[in-house]
Amino acid sequence: MYICIVSLHIRDRVKDLIGRLTLQEKIRLLVNNAAPVDRLGITGYEWWSEALHGVSNTGPGVKFGGQFPGATSFPQVITTAASFNSSLWEAIGQVVSDEARAMYNGGVAGLTYWSPNVNIFRDPRWGRGQETPGEDPTVAAKYAASYVRGLQGNAAGNRLKVAACCKHYTAYDLDFWNGMDRFHFNAKVSKQDLEETYNVPFKACVVEGRVASVMCSYNQVNGKPTCADPNLLRNTIRSQWRLNGYIVSDCDSVGVLFNDQHYTATPEDAAAASIKAGLDLDCGPFLAIYTEGAIRSGKLNEADVDRSLANLLAVQMRLGMFDGPRQPYLNLGPQDVCTPAHQQLALEAARQGIVLLQNRNRALPLSTTRHRTVAVIGPNSDATDTMIGNYAGTPCGYTTPLQGISRYAKTIHETGCTPVSCADNGQFGRAEEAARRADAMVLVMGLSQAIEREALDRNGLLLPGHQQELVSRVAKASRGPVVLVLMSGGPIEVTFAKNDPKIAAILWAGYPGQAGGTAIADVLFGTINPGGRLPMTWYPQDYLAKVPMTDMAMHADPSRGYPGRTYRFYKGPVVFPFGYGLSYTSFRHTLANGPTKLSIPVTSQNTTLLSKAIRVSHTSCETLNLGMHIDVENIGEMDGTHTIMVFASTTSSAGEFGPEKQLIAFEKVHVATKSKQRVRIHINTCNHLSIVDQFGIRRIPIGEQSSHWDDLKHTILLQNAMEEIN
Repeated sequence: MYICIVSLHIRDRVKDLIGRLTLQEKIRLLVNNAAPVDRLGITGYEWWSEALHGVSNTGPGVKFGGQFPGATSFPQVITTAASFNSSLWEAIGQVVSDEARAMYNGGVAGLTYWSPNVNIFRDPRWGRGQETPGEDPTVAAKYAASYVRGLQGNAAGNRLKVAACCKHYTAYDLDFWNGMDRFHFNAKVSKQDLEETYNVPFKACVVEGRVASVMCSYNQVNGKPTCADPNLLRNTIRSQWRLNGYIVSDCDSVGVLFNDQHYTATPEDAAAASIKAGLDLDCGPFLAIYTEGAIRSGKLNEADVDRSLANLLAVQMRLGMFDGPRQPYLNLGPQDVCTPAHQQLALEAARQGIVLLQNRNRALPLSTTRHRTVAVIGPNSDATDTMIGNYAGTPCGYTTPLQGISRYAKTIHETGCTPVSCADNGQFGRAEEAARRADAMVLVMGLSQAIEREALDRNGLLLPGHQQELVSRVAKASRGPVVLVLMSGGPIEVTFAKNDPKIAAILWAGYPGQAGGTAIADVLFGTINPGGRLPMTWYPQDYLAKVPMTDMAMHADPSRGYPGRTYRFYKGPVVFPFGYGLSYTSFRHTLANGPTKLSIPVTSQNTTLLSKAIRVSHTSCETLNLGMHIDVENIGEMDGTHTIMVFASTTSSAGEFGPEKQLIAFEKVHVATKSKQRVRIHINTCNHLSIVDQFGIRRIPIGEQSSHWDDLKHTILLQNAMEEIN
């Protein structure tokens, strides 16, 4: 019998354990369903568990049932991203990790969770955009670091509560579109776009969130599979960003690069290329089958396997998995899953994520005295599993929109059509009759996983089937105010509803999680003042004809009629812009104080373009922090939360490389009516005021930088310290 000496340094414990393993035993530990080593008392372990927005049984590592019938199901990520509330994101991570540890202690879950998904929501058709924090790199980076910190905890001594994993690295945002799938797609990405957009959230995961794992993606980037690219894995993640953890493949992607992409001549070459590039763990059987052959044929050394294995074992030891009865968090159990506090947080997250897109003549909030009877109509009006999106587990319970509204008013319910594909309009007459009988009408429309999901991208942005016809017909028949509630992950082209004078209000609820119905009703009747903002641009349908999903370029290119992507580079018409969201109250801002000038020290004599821009690698980034204080006053009649979104633009000639404007900071604040709150905005010059040139080099442009939010503008002069001296 072997006894682990837990007081030793983890590095020494890992080295000792590797020295006791045979080559065959080592290899069987390089895959997600790691085999037991009975002679050493090591049990098998399933690495693949998921916790995108709650503990999920999507992967084989989690099993619901018995003492653990379900777990708290938070809103889909795109919905919580709309809260623009980083403390909420971290709090959700803390709850999810509590429940994950409790389930691990009960023997029905692992401790390695392959979440979050921090890819950029580049194209509105992407079926997995719902899993992400949206289109903006600053938001995605902040979400990534916040959720990871919540999941992994802040234990002393490099310990982990659970091990998070940021995926899918990198430039992955196409699943299946127009005959092209993610297994065969070669994402052609410029160095500028990689540094400026696609890699930003992954760097934040590693550098700021100190994530324990990164997952490489199925696709190729510029002709190389990401899971076999040493520049992306070993050089960038491991060496530049200093990952303290392991790198895992997306499931079967090592097999994909050999079988589907034909990147190597033999499977042994594929195994060797992946491990030597920096891959540590294979989700799938490929490395278990072919790694020994790669070593026997001289394509790989056993020392390469030892390096990968050391990264894996170190994470398991940081989790306490080799500590026996002394491991942490053993107090957590079934009583810590689906607690009232956890379910309340799921409700609060849904409330904060709902976005009010239109409110003509202050039709909302509805009144319990004037609107005693409400018609609740639409294919999502009594939705359950649609509300929790994908990569979800079994929730603690559901409150549907119909149930939520029924707590405030008498309801008349008609689906109009079902499911959301809405292929049949035969029941529209009954929905119209319900609208005529009610004091107000709420239409709950939108999408579901049948329309957008992993392996299924959309072809268009319009409401599916006959949904638009249903909305227009019942709106025309209604005798009271009409509210359109949209459930979706991606944006929907609803210009028709914006222009219909009978439709008074529009709400976007995303996929609001297990408590979505309560949150929607609370906003409709004014118990909650909506404060969400869109984390992605809502484009018109005709935008799609100009941007093939396979075109990865972010910047606009007028020479070929390419309009660019996301609010940073696309300047054409939109249905609703990024960051848009209304409130039942009104806010006013004033700048209390902010710097007007900052000197940029130069630490390298090799700096070029001194008069235009300074490389961030040639200055002291840790000293270049700025603070601004903004006063937010609630001048309306209702308490509310407000998101300050600070954008930056530069007048420097070096700014020609960057976006016209980019979000650099955001803060959420609750302000009571007729009162004022002061908010501090933190800005790091290197991270937030820099631009990226065409070579992928991040620089700080010298000259005037304009920061603006709503109707306010503040200018900061960035100066080269060397030129000041001269």
